[in-house]
Amino acid sequence: MINEYINKIIMQYKRILLKLSGEALMGNKQYGIDPVQLENYAQEIKLAADKNIQIAIVIGGGNIFRGLQGASEGMDRVQGDYMGMLATVINSMALQSAIEKKGINTKLFSGITVDPIAESMSGRKAIQQLEEGKVVIISGGTGNPFFTTDTASALRAVEINADVVLKGTRVDGVYTADPEKDKNATKYDKLTFDEAYSKNLKIMDLTAFTLCKENKIPIIVFDMNVKRNLIKVLEGKNIGTIVTI
Repeated sequence: MINEYINKIIMQYKRILLKLSGEALMGNKQYGIDPVQLENYAQEIKLAADKNIQIAIVIGGGNIFRGLQGASEGMDRVQGDYMGMLATVINSMALQSAIEKKGINTKLFSGITVDPIAESMSGRKAIQQLEEGKVVIISGGTGNPFFTTDTASALRAVEINADVVLKGTRVDGVYTADPEKDKNATKYDKLTFDEAYSKNLKIMDLTAFTLCKENKIPIIVFDMNVKRNLIKVLEGKNIGTIVTI
Protein backbone atom coordinates (compact mmCIF):
# COMPACT_ATOMS: atom_id res chain seq x y z
CA MET A 1 0.00 0.00 0.00
CA ILE A 2 2.84 2.38 0.82
CA ASN A 3 4.36 1.71 -2.62
CA GLU A 4 1.05 2.52 -4.28
CA TYR A 5 0.78 5.74 -2.29
CA ILE A 6 4.32 6.85 -3.05
CA ASN A 7 3.93 5.95 -6.72
CA LYS A 8 0.87 8.18 -6.85
CA ILE A 9 2.92 11.08 -5.46
CA ILE A 10 5.88 10.33 -7.71
CA MET A 11 3.65 10.59 -10.77
CA GLN A 12 2.99 14.15 -9.65
CA TYR A 13 6.63 15.05 -9.10
CA LYS A 14 7.75 17.82 -11.29
CA ARG A 15 9.66 19.89 -8.77
CA ILE A 16 11.46 18.82 -5.58
CA LEU A 17 13.17 20.58 -2.71
CA LEU A 18 16.16 18.54 -1.57
CA LYS A 19 17.35 19.34 1.96
CA LEU A 20 20.90 18.22 2.76
CA SER A 21 22.73 18.51 6.06
CA GLY A 22 26.02 20.34 6.21
CA GLU A 23 27.43 17.68 8.53
CA ALA A 24 26.95 15.07 5.81
CA LEU A 25 29.48 16.92 3.64
CA MET A 26 32.19 16.12 6.19
CA GLY A 27 32.20 12.48 5.11
CA ASN A 28 34.92 10.83 7.16
CA LYS A 29 36.47 14.15 8.14
CA GLN A 30 35.99 15.91 11.47
CA TYR A 31 35.39 19.31 9.90
CA GLY A 32 34.80 21.01 6.57
CA ILE A 33 34.06 19.41 3.21
CA ASP A 34 35.09 15.94 2.08
CA PRO A 35 35.71 16.08 -1.71
CA VAL A 36 34.66 12.43 -2.07
CA GLN A 37 31.32 13.04 -0.37
CA LEU A 38 30.80 16.18 -2.42
CA GLU A 39 31.42 14.21 -5.61
CA ASN A 40 28.98 11.50 -4.50
CA TYR A 41 26.23 14.03 -3.85
CA ALA A 42 26.82 15.74 -7.19
CA GLN A 43 26.51 12.40 -8.97
CA GLU A 44 23.25 11.57 -7.19
CA ILE A 45 21.83 14.97 -8.11
CA LYS A 46 22.92 14.53 -11.73
CA LEU A 47 21.02 11.23 -11.95
CA ALA A 48 17.87 13.02 -10.82
CA ALA A 49 18.44 16.01 -13.12
CA ASP A 50 18.86 13.62 -16.04
CA LYS A 51 15.28 12.47 -15.35
CA ASN A 52 14.12 16.04 -16.04
CA ILE A 53 13.14 16.57 -12.41
CA GLN A 54 13.23 20.23 -11.39
CA ILE A 55 15.57 20.31 -8.40
CA ALA A 56 16.04 23.00 -5.77
CA ILE A 57 18.52 22.36 -2.97
CA VAL A 58 18.97 23.80 0.51
CA ILE A 59 22.06 22.69 2.43
CA GLY A 60 22.99 23.35 6.04
CA GLY A 61 26.26 24.71 7.36
CA GLY A 62 26.89 22.58 10.45
CA ASN A 63 30.13 21.17 9.07
CA ILE A 64 31.58 24.68 9.30
CA PHE A 65 29.66 26.59 11.96
CA ARG A 66 26.42 26.37 13.94
CA GLY A 67 24.84 29.48 15.43
CA LEU A 68 23.38 27.55 18.37
CA GLN A 69 26.76 26.06 19.15
CA GLY A 70 28.34 29.49 19.12
CA ALA A 71 25.61 30.83 21.41
CA SER A 72 26.16 27.98 23.87
CA GLU A 73 29.80 29.00 24.05
CA GLY A 74 29.01 32.61 24.87
CA MET A 75 28.74 34.14 21.38
CA ASP A 76 25.90 36.51 20.54
CA ARG A 77 23.12 34.37 19.03
CA VAL A 78 22.32 36.78 16.21
CA GLN A 79 25.97 37.04 15.15
CA GLY A 80 26.31 33.28 15.41
CA ASP A 81 23.27 32.67 13.22
CA TYR A 82 24.57 35.02 10.53
CA MET A 83 27.89 33.16 10.63
CA GLY A 84 25.94 29.94 10.15
CA MET A 85 24.19 31.47 7.12
CA LEU A 86 27.57 32.30 5.61
CA ALA A 87 28.61 28.69 6.21
CA THR A 88 25.64 27.55 4.09
CA VAL A 89 26.84 29.86 1.31
CA ILE A 90 30.25 28.18 1.36
CA ASN A 91 28.69 24.71 1.18
CA SER A 92 26.32 25.81 -1.57
CA MET A 93 29.18 27.20 -3.65
CA ALA A 94 31.10 23.94 -3.25
CA LEU A 95 28.05 21.89 -4.27
CA GLN A 96 27.38 24.20 -7.20
CA SER A 97 30.90 23.71 -8.51
CA ALA A 98 30.69 19.92 -8.15
CA ILE A 99 27.33 19.75 -9.95
CA GLU A 100 28.50 21.98 -12.79
CA LYS A 101 31.51 19.71 -13.30
CA LYS A 102 28.93 17.05 -14.15
CA GLY A 103 27.67 19.20 -17.01
CA ILE A 104 24.55 20.40 -15.20
CA ASN A 105 23.68 24.10 -15.28
CA THR A 106 22.96 25.68 -11.90
CA LYS A 107 21.79 28.92 -10.35
CA LEU A 108 22.80 30.03 -6.85
CA PHE A 109 20.45 32.18 -4.77
CA SER A 110 20.87 33.43 -1.22
CA GLY A 111 18.63 34.60 1.59
CA ILE A 112 21.31 37.13 2.55
CA THR A 113 23.00 39.61 0.24
CA VAL A 114 26.32 38.21 -0.97
CA ASP A 115 26.90 39.91 -4.30
CA PRO A 116 28.49 38.93 -6.64
CA ILE A 117 28.47 35.32 -5.41
CA ALA A 118 24.74 34.72 -5.43
CA GLU A 119 21.55 36.47 -6.47
CA SER A 120 19.07 37.45 -3.78
CA MET A 121 16.41 34.80 -3.39
CA SER A 122 13.20 35.33 -5.32
CA GLY A 123 10.59 32.61 -5.64
CA ARG A 124 9.56 33.82 -9.08
CA LYS A 125 13.14 33.91 -10.38
CA ALA A 126 13.89 30.51 -8.86
CA ILE A 127 10.88 28.98 -10.60
CA GLN A 128 11.99 30.52 -13.89
CA GLN A 129 15.45 28.99 -13.53
CA LEU A 130 13.97 25.59 -12.62
CA GLU A 131 11.74 25.68 -15.68
CA GLU A 132 14.80 26.45 -17.79
CA GLY A 133 16.32 23.19 -16.60
CA LYS A 134 18.82 24.50 -14.05
CA VAL A 135 19.46 23.01 -10.63
CA VAL A 136 18.70 25.81 -8.18
CA ILE A 137 20.72 26.01 -4.95
CA ILE A 138 19.35 28.30 -2.25
CA SER A 139 21.84 29.37 0.41
CA GLY A 140 21.79 31.79 3.32
CA GLY A 141 18.95 30.19 5.24
CA THR A 142 15.84 32.34 5.57
CA GLY A 143 18.04 35.43 5.76
CA ASN A 144 16.99 35.94 9.37
CA PRO A 145 18.48 34.77 12.67
CA PHE A 146 16.68 32.28 14.93
CA PHE A 147 15.55 30.09 12.04
CA THR A 148 17.09 26.75 11.05
CA THR A 149 17.91 25.49 7.57
CA ASP A 150 15.03 23.03 8.05
CA THR A 151 12.73 26.04 8.24
CA ALA A 152 14.54 27.57 5.25
CA SER A 153 13.98 24.42 3.22
CA ALA A 154 10.26 24.35 4.07
CA LEU A 155 9.92 28.06 3.27
CA ARG A 156 11.72 27.69 -0.06
CA ALA A 157 9.60 24.64 -0.92
CA VAL A 158 6.49 26.77 -0.45
CA GLU A 159 7.96 29.68 -2.43
CA ILE A 160 8.80 27.53 -5.46
CA ASN A 161 5.64 25.41 -5.28
CA ALA A 162 7.60 22.21 -4.74
CA ASP A 163 5.71 18.94 -4.89
CA VAL A 164 7.71 17.38 -2.05
CA VAL A 165 10.53 18.00 0.42
CA LEU A 166 13.17 15.27 0.32
CA LYS A 167 15.27 15.33 3.47
CA GLY A 168 18.53 13.51 2.79
CA THR A 169 20.11 12.33 6.03
CA ARG A 170 22.51 9.64 7.23
CA VAL A 171 19.71 7.39 8.49
CA ASP A 172 17.23 5.53 6.31
CA GLY A 173 14.05 7.09 7.63
CA VAL A 174 12.13 8.00 10.77
CA TYR A 175 12.33 5.62 13.73
CA THR A 176 10.52 5.16 17.02
CA ALA A 177 13.81 6.11 18.70
CA ASP A 178 17.35 6.99 17.67
CA PRO A 179 18.50 3.85 15.79
CA GLU A 180 22.13 4.70 16.53
CA LYS A 181 21.40 4.50 20.26
CA ASP A 182 18.49 2.05 20.53
CA LYS A 183 18.82 -1.30 18.76
CA ASN A 184 15.11 -1.95 19.31
CA ALA A 185 14.06 1.16 17.38
CA THR A 186 11.71 0.40 14.50
CA LYS A 187 11.30 2.33 11.28
CA TYR A 188 8.10 3.96 10.05
CA ASP A 189 7.30 3.59 6.35
CA LYS A 190 4.54 6.18 6.48
CA LEU A 191 3.31 8.80 8.96
CA THR A 192 0.80 11.61 8.99
CA PHE A 193 1.88 15.02 10.25
CA ASP A 194 -0.49 14.62 13.21
CA GLU A 195 0.99 11.23 14.11
CA ALA A 196 4.49 12.68 14.00
CA TYR A 197 3.34 15.55 16.26
CA SER A 198 1.69 13.23 18.77
CA LYS A 199 4.67 10.87 18.88
CA ASN A 200 7.06 13.84 19.26
CA LEU A 201 9.23 12.57 16.42
CA LYS A 202 12.15 14.85 15.55
CA ILE A 203 11.81 14.96 11.77
CA MET A 204 12.23 18.69 11.22
CA ASP A 205 11.89 21.60 13.60
CA LEU A 206 8.32 22.59 14.48
CA THR A 207 8.24 25.71 12.28
CA ALA A 208 9.40 23.78 9.22
CA PHE A 209 7.05 20.91 9.93
CA THR A 210 4.07 23.25 10.31
CA LEU A 211 4.89 25.06 7.07
CA CYS A 212 4.88 21.77 5.17
CA LYS A 213 1.67 20.60 6.83
CA GLU A 214 -0.22 23.85 6.20
CA ASN A 215 0.84 23.89 2.55
CA LYS A 216 0.20 20.15 2.07
CA ILE A 217 3.79 19.43 1.03
CA PRO A 218 4.80 15.85 1.88
CA ILE A 219 8.19 15.11 3.39
CA ILE A 220 10.28 12.04 2.61
CA VAL A 221 13.21 11.29 4.94
CA PHE A 222 15.83 8.96 3.46
CA ASP A 223 19.51 8.04 3.57
CA MET A 224 21.29 10.23 1.04
CA ASN A 225 24.61 8.48 1.65
CA VAL A 226 23.50 5.28 -0.07
CA LYS A 227 24.23 5.40 -3.79
CA ARG A 228 21.17 5.76 -6.06
CA ASN A 229 18.83 6.29 -3.10
CA LEU A 230 17.72 9.69 -4.39
CA ILE A 231 16.75 8.30 -7.77
CA LYS A 232 15.04 5.34 -6.08
CA VAL A 233 12.88 7.73 -4.08
CA LEU A 234 11.99 9.54 -7.28
CA GLU A 235 11.17 6.23 -8.96
CA GLY A 236 8.71 5.44 -6.19
CA LYS A 237 10.72 2.77 -4.40
CA ASN A 238 9.95 2.14 -0.73
CA ILE A 239 12.94 4.13 0.51
CA GLY A 240 12.82 6.07 3.76
CA THR A 241 9.73 7.43 5.50
CA ILE A 242 7.00 9.53 3.95
CA VAL A 243 5.07 12.09 6.02
CA THR A 244 1.79 13.36 4.61
CA ILE A 245 -1.50 14.98 5.64
